[in-house]
Amino acid sequence: MDLSIRVSRIVAAVFILLIQIVSGSFLFNVTHKFAGKEKQLSELKSHDSFRHARMLANVDLPLGGDSRADSIGLYFTKIKLGSPPKDYYVQVDTGSDILWVNCAPCPKCPVKTDLGIPLSLYDTKASSSSKKVGCEDDFCSYIMQMETCGAKKPCSYHVVYGDGSTSDGDFIRDNITLDQVTGNLRTAPLSQEVVFGCGKNQSGQLGQTDSAVDGIMGFGQSNTSVISQLAAGGSVKRVFSHCLDNMNGGGIFAVGEVESPVVKTTPLVPNQLHYNVVLKGLDVDGDPVDLPPSLTSTGGNGGTIIDSGTTLAYLPQNLYTSLIDKITAKQPVKLHMVQETFACFSFTLNTDKAFPVVNFHFEDSLKMTVYPHDYLFSLREDMYCFGWQSGGMTTEDGSDVILLGDLVLSNKLVVYDLENEVIGWADHNCSSSIKVKDGSGAAYALGADNLTAGSSVMNGTLVTLLSILFWAFHSFTS
Repeated sequence: MDLSIRVSRIVAAVFILLIQIVSGSFLFNVTHKFAGKEKQLSELKSHDSFRHARMLANVDLPLGGDSRADSIGLYFTKIKLGSPPKDYYVQVDTGSDILWVNCAPCPKCPVKTDLGIPLSLYDTKASSSSKKVGCEDDFCSYIMQMETCGAKKPCSYHVVYGDGSTSDGDFIRDNITLDQVTGNLRTAPLSQEVVFGCGKNQSGQLGQTDSAVDGIMGFGQSNTSVISQLAAGGSVKRVFSHCLDNMNGGGIFAVGEVESPVVKTTPLVPNQLHYNVVLKGLDVDGDPVDLPPSLTSTGGNGGTIIDSGTTLAYLPQNLYTSLIDKITAKQPVKLHMVQETFACFSFTLNTDKAFPVVNFHFEDSLKMTVYPHDYLFSLREDMYCFGWQSGGMTTEDGSDVILLGDLVLSNKLVVYDLENEVIGWADHNCSSSIKVKDGSGAAYALGADNLTAGSSVMNGTLVTLLSILFWAFHSFTS
């Protein structure tokens, strides 16, 4: 699989990030890059290819945008760093493990973007709470071998992504200011010290003006991620969730224990870089589809990855063919390929009534039902395309990989519980609300938002822009 394809635009959607902490909750608001721009099928696939080349590693956010496969966008959020707090727009990634922002001086850092947001450089001299992180710091031991970092030297990072983009600089320690949820639709600012990268040199796609932001915020499983640092400081539990609304736009993205709706869970495969689960079965309206053995083995490195940073749903070639055949056997249509990758057809009836549901069955009897309005999208009037894609993705040992993105995760509350190493979901109206618990056991309702359709202030909270997608340290081979 060619992983060098550039991404210029991506599916339009907007997230609001709300961080649920042990003593309360935090709130971030989120937006999608390129929201409202022209739809291009080629850009959907190139975005996903680009992400898969860069996939690296809780918090609670409401969502905005339409989260549709035929829209254009990319997720990012606004955070505050330093003292006094200053705004920075960063991509947020459940698959990456550090927070870094562009820092002054940086001659090669992007100075403009097509996203309609101001770009800023973090300046250590302008923040009274900024501190250098040296090689002797405990945090530095998470990043590099200590023999490569000498006494009294700064703790540095150098990230090389699968597409060739790079970021490097030194780590610093400073305050991140978040909107703590103090009640239903009430927030107050709360600061906590975190370590993040001070980027002095970025290259490749990271500096492109059509997609440039101030940095990347990782919410992965590593000790270096923002969520892990907040949890280590007693501020949050390592639990987050999202609810993507592809019907009305927007939704919710949350960190913290969800009280309602109740979700059933399945174990996360241990020692994996991504959120891997074990698929046990697949059927189309109850008609079973044969699975490759490597997908159902708990001992293999394949399986199924749940990834809100991917737009579509990617299956091994044989499984993709079998699934399409099963669906079209129940609702015959004449397929034709668009841009050599999307299976499309003409249709004038109600697709939800005409097409079957697809059921994924996971370990511990957890089922994910994917409805026609989830896996089909309208290219234009009376023209539909399947969101299922033949991914051809394998791991280094040759095991098959299924990757389930926003298309099938939409209209469900998906909960990532790193405390108990499980993930779960439940069908949910993502335009409504959920309830999360704070440390005292009190539960607060968190509503959905659509930032692209609303003003810059919502529920008394500064609307920020969040991106749950970006790319990672490791890539899959085909």
